[in-house]
Amino acid sequence: MLNIVSILLGIFSLIIVIPSTIPLLGWGNWFALPFVIAGVGAGALSSSNKGRNFCLIVLAIAVIRLSLGGEIL
Repeated sequence: MLNIVSILLGIFSLIIVIPSTIPLLGWGNWFALPFVIAGVGAGALSSSNKGRNFCLIVLAIAVIRLSLGGEIL
């Protein structure tokens, strides 16, 4: 059950993160990060690793985009 919650949070976050790769929309990554972290937490408590790994990939995309934009110190 927690794996499904993790996957759903990852999909929701990915829907936010993809348009946030467009210049001037990087603020969407900051909005998506709490959902991704909640998805990673739910996936870590799950017996399966698929949801956690998916959320970690989405987290990596968001963090790389933020670091390229100079918004992470």
